[in-house]
Amino acid sequence: MLTTVLFIVLALVAVAAGIAVFRTDSMARATYALAASFVAVGAMLLQFNLDYIGVVTILMMVMEMAIMAIFMIMFMGMNPALMPMSMVHNKRGSLLIAGGVFLVLAAGALLVPWPARRGAPAPDLTVSLGEAIMGNKMLVMLTVSPLLFATLVSALVLANPRGRYRPYPKLPAPKQSESGPEHHGHTGGGH
Repeated sequence: MLTTVLFIVLALVAVAAGIAVFRTDSMARATYALAASFVAVGAMLLQFNLDYIGVVTILMMVMEMAIMAIFMIMFMGMNPALMPMSMVHNKRGSLLIAGGVFLVLAAGALLVPWPARRGAPAPDLTVSLGEAIMGNKMLVMLTVSPLLFATLVSALVLANPRGRYRPYPKLPAPKQSESGPEHHGHTGGGH
């Protein structure tokens, strides 16, 4: 009973956060809502004992949001929390496409007969799934992952070297010329 209630709560969080992505007017809020939606989906996958996929989904979304924040601060020169923007372009077209995709997926889930299980699951589902997805590259990915994390942290430090609480340095005032504004043209009436 508790697992069912937890699944329903996570599903509602995932859907509500997904809707919030398109309803908010801030890129930062949309980013956090998207992360929350996928973290809820990852937690639901963990409920199905899909540990590898669930953890990878959560980690991937958290890292992706960190990368998005880096690009917003470093390359767009913006404060993503204060810059209002719409996350939906071509609202009517996107609504029609999203509704159509939802109907097709729902019809497939409800109308297509599910296949019967063949064989028995592996003793360690995480290991077998990792080998099926990555093959002999598993050791490489385990080595690269901490390096990627260190790279993200370093990029965040470089993107905002002043830190979170120190104010931006003041720019020097532009120098005024000593002679004052120049006047062009004649002021008198003679030729």
